[in-house]
Amino acid sequence: MIDLISAYYLCRYYSTWGHVATLAEEMKKGADSVPGVEVTVWRVPETLPEEVLGKMHAAPGGGQETTALTAVTQLTHHGMLFVPVGYTHGAGMFAMDEVKGGSPYGAGIFAGADGSRVPSDAELALAAHQGKYFAGIAKKLKAI
Repeated sequence: MIDLISAYYLCRYYSTWGHVATLAEEMKKGADSVPGVEVTVWRVPETLPEEVLGKMHAAPGGGQETTALTAVTQLTHHGMLFVPVGYTHGAGMFAMDEVKGGSPYGAGIFAGADGSRVPSDAELALAAHQGKYFAGIAKKLKAI
């Protein structure tokens, strides 16, 4: 039997409020649009008690770029690759007409201090683009 799947993509994420879960599902949609790539989304379970979570806070943006950069060290130790989206999403990344998360490092969201803000169309579009972009790179690397 011939395996028609040329690459496997595991989108593993952690989400406190569910916003990152929404971005992960959008990334899956983007990755699913690349033929020959099998995508699995897996949420890292919460281990902290509600009492502790209620006391945690971060500034708007919460260090989105720093998070990506520090993850590279862990990926390197496991022989994994970091595939930033760069500026491949086009002019929408530079639009200044709304507050939005995300950067050349990848998709992101500004959830608000209480988590009440939902992902915008721009944030969802970047997540879908990142999923498609990553799946395309994974498929190319699998062919090597």
